[in-house]
Amino acid sequence: MYKKVSTTINGQEFSIETGKVAKQASGSVWVTCGDSVVLVTAVGAQTKREGIDFLPLTVDYQEFAYAAGRIPGNFFRREMGRPSERETLTSRLIDRPIRPLLPKGWTYETQIIAGVYSADKVHDTDVMALTGASAALMVSDVPFDGPIAGVRVGRVDGEFVLNPTTDQRQQSDMQFIVAGSRDAVCMVEGEGNFITEDDALEAIWFAHAGLQPLLDIQEEMAREAGKTKRSFEPPQDDEDLLAKVREVTTEGLAEVLATAPKLERYAKVRDLKNLAVEKLGEAYEGRESEIKNMVGHLEAEAMRAMILDEGHRVDSRTSTEVRPISCEVGVLPRAHGSALFTRGETQSLVTATLGTSGDEQRIESLTEGDTFRRFMLHYNFPPYSVNEAKMLRGPGRREIGHGNLARRSIMPVLPAAEDFPYAMRVVSDILESNGSSSMATVCGASLALMDAGVPVQSAVAGVAMGLIKEGDKVAVLTDILGDEDHLGDMDFKVTGNTEGVAAVQMDIKISGISKEIMRQALSQARDGRLHILGIMDKAISKARGDISDYAPRITTIHIPVERIKDIIGPGGKVIRGIQMETGVKIDVEDDGTVHVAAVDADQGKAALKMINELTREVEEGAVYEGKVVRIMDFGAFVEILPGRDGMVHISELEHHRVRAVTDVLKEGDMVKVKVLGIDDRGKVRLSRKALLPKPEGGAPRQDDHGNKDRRDPGGNKNNRSPRR
Repeated sequence: MYKKVSTTINGQEFSIETGKVAKQASGSVWVTCGDSVVLVTAVGAQTKREGIDFLPLTVDYQEFAYAAGRIPGNFFRREMGRPSERETLTSRLIDRPIRPLLPKGWTYETQIIAGVYSADKVHDTDVMALTGASAALMVSDVPFDGPIAGVRVGRVDGEFVLNPTTDQRQQSDMQFIVAGSRDAVCMVEGEGNFITEDDALEAIWFAHAGLQPLLDIQEEMAREAGKTKRSFEPPQDDEDLLAKVREVTTEGLAEVLATAPKLERYAKVRDLKNLAVEKLGEAYEGRESEIKNMVGHLEAEAMRAMILDEGHRVDSRTSTEVRPISCEVGVLPRAHGSALFTRGETQSLVTATLGTSGDEQRIESLTEGDTFRRFMLHYNFPPYSVNEAKMLRGPGRREIGHGNLARRSIMPVLPAAEDFPYAMRVVSDILESNGSSSMATVCGASLALMDAGVPVQSAVAGVAMGLIKEGDKVAVLTDILGDEDHLGDMDFKVTGNTEGVAAVQMDIKISGISKEIMRQALSQARDGRLHILGIMDKAISKARGDISDYAPRITTIHIPVERIKDIIGPGGKVIRGIQMETGVKIDVEDDGTVHVAAVDADQGKAALKMINELTREVEEGAVYEGKVVRIMDFGAFVEILPGRDGMVHISELEHHRVRAVTDVLKEGDMVKVKVLGIDDRGKVRLSRKALLPKPEGGAPRQDDHGNKDRRDPGGNKNNRSPRR
């Protein structure tokens, strides 16, 4: 059945249609805002995946180049199999609020695909896809505890704006993507220019109020065009078996919760699971996996009760306490900047590398075309960091997401390119992990950049907040452990400096959280952040006064735009020659800005000298030493500057008359000349004789046969007496 619903956001119609395209999917919607169009489909498999204990949900967001009238810039000229960073981040953005709303125990393979088919470069498609994913599930037969909707909020001239246009986003000092249900916020992702916690809270709840009409139209569409939901009963625990597992593990669970070191605790949990199987496995043959899962369930139950009822955590901290922290800088001698940040059992080794503009990352975007990223931050999570043995692969969605969060946190403190013309790459290698490794990356990145001599405005730190909620009992936890993330209800990461918030990322496993819980989490995060910044300040309080001896020294000069071709040369021949001869790296911008990067100062000076010679302007009256490059009957052409020559007329070679140019000069000779003038066409007139001493008594003349004229200075010939 075809159905179209719509509402208005920021003065623009936002419409959702179903029953027109992709009708064989379990659910499909056509989402339009302005000239941007996103098709979102949801498919739930008809048969279960046996033997799994997780939700088999996959979300894929795709951007097609033709949506913006572009042809892909890669070799194959088609969308590649590996998603771009933006596609990966948007896929995560959709997955995070949708996943908790599918039924517990749902083991039917479920896939959401969002494709951008038209992009108007004004209305962003990520929030359209997020709302579309909820709408597609709402009209499908897949059980879904929705709807939810997603919007972006910005602040322009002090006023909050819902789903700001591209131009408005450029003027905004913050932007948050907020997903919410009717009563609560269930996901936040965004950044601000060190805004206050109160401003961040108000922006998020402004967005929550603004997304309500999107919930209304989804409910209307589901009522009138939605499919009947499949009947699904979540699997129920065997209460008798659960009681027996509880009986045999109660004493062991107490010991588990009293063990702070992660690996020791995990070992005791494994032993406890094996003990339960040993005691109960014979009576419940074939249900060993179920027994082990019950032990895990009881561990979570006991941990949550300990936090809510007793007020302390697995490692004996209070709810607001940050784990012990140590910071070191300059730990790698040859890296341009490095830091080792350790918080509890989480450790990050972070390096900063400086490069030239030629090292910037090229980004192909539907909305912005080709852009270049000057600052890159990459996060690596090797398996040994959690005592696992796995094949090493490229970065996954989690690694890309954590790196992006850290990059957005650091961006506001970086110097402008005009003041610091370097490309910067930060890499965080997680050496140990027990929660908050992304926040350790933010702290380590800040330290490493200061160690590299990057003149950042301030240090930046981050802390991850957790939540345990059972009915009216609530505990907000500062600096969560891995178990508190896994067994808790929220992961709320907040980064910033002493002034305010730089970036946030919140995911929850319950239906939503209230404004008061979020207020408390932001307040505790600020206290934790200030504590961490104080410790970081003891390791390094500001950027070093100079960059590393191993980093390239960039000297910037400006040349006339019309002289760029002189540096580049035909096919890049000239600039390559300078780089090969001096060992430097040269980047030339379209406005005539030239960056010369050299590790060795003498190499840099040599390259700058060559560039200056290439781009020097010929000055009238100036004296140059040049090379004779061509001989003509009427004169000689002399190269006085690289690629710039002038002509010495035969009459300007000597004070006396010259019969042939070759009597004075030959090709390849070096000769000093003076610039007599430059005409309107840029041709240069040179003189050699202007630099020669004049002969006494005037210049002797020669006849056509080279014989000297005997005329005296008065004009008489053959020394005859003048007439009287």
